[in-house]
Amino acid sequence: MNVGIVNINNALSNGQSSLLTAKNNTDEQKFNELVKRLQSQNEGNGTLASNQIAQDGRLNGEYTTGYSGTFSAAADKNALPSGAAANQANPHVQSKTIDKTSKLYESALELEGYFVKQMLSAMRKTVSKAYEGDFATQTYEDMLFDEYATAMTKNAGFGLADQIYLSLV
Repeated sequence: MNVGIVNINNALSNGQSSLLTAKNNTDEQKFNELVKRLQSQNEGNGTLASNQIAQDGRLNGEYTTGYSGTFSAAADKNALPSGAAANQANPHVQSKTIDKTSKLYESALELEGYFVKQMLSAMRKTVSKAYEGDFATQTYEDMLFDEYATAMTKNAGFGLADQIYLSLV
């Protein structure tokens, strides 16, 4: 009798009901596997230490993209400066190479990202809005602009991180 109900349900929903049931079963199985794996970690007590979750220098709950692992190719170990750092005032000075895989360069990217974020915040204040939004809206909008700044820093090639790196090496 139960098979008859399933067949009628499949006929009415063009098989979507069976697909949904199979997907839910798969999701439930994956979730149960995740719970078992978490419970088996850390000597069986099911908890994780903060150093197992957060990367060095980041806080728990910090869900921004960050700059870790942005440059990992072999060519990034001896890269030429880009952007403003490539424009030397003296053409007779030989340009230095940059190790874009180093922690120092990652920190320089973070500083450039901070400056880009400040620039975007100043630009955002010039736009008039009909609705300012509540605290949550403002918070998520700020997080969005953090991600914009990170993406711009990684891809725009301003060269500020390169200049910072070269001045510190």
